[in-house]
Amino acid sequence: MEPGDDEIRRLLRASRRIAVVGLSPRPHRASHGVAAYLQRAGYTIVPVHPAGGVTLGEPVYPDLRSAEAAGPIDVVDIFRRSEFVPALLADLLAVRPRLVWMQVGVIHEDTARRLEAEGVPVVMDRCLSVYHNVLGV
Repeated sequence: MEPGDDEIRRLLRASRRIAVVGLSPRPHRASHGVAAYLQRAGYTIVPVHPAGGVTLGEPVYPDLRSAEAAGPIDVVDIFRRSEFVPALLADLLAVRPRLVWMQVGVIHEDTARRLEAEGVPVVMDRCLSVYHNVLGV
């Protein structure tokens, strides 16, 4: 069961580092726009993409566990197709973020149930930047 607005607001206010899985270096991609918005809102973004490099001035990590080695991750924002979400489960459980957010069009009920059973709240099929703005975080 997804957390309610008050819980999401509380989690986002308590968070500082957001890992963006599937962050594209291309400015016209949604992942890039959302990550740039999150930076402007005061979060440290942690790009996760196997291509590596630097995106939005931050080093890009190949996976979540590598990204966590640089510091704790509060929120994981997923920009991968739904069928690739289960492959992230082991890393998500190892990192244990305060919140896992699956962007618009990203839905994986089984992975969400498994995370929630471990105490990790999950939001699916919503845009984090839009919701952040709507909640007035």
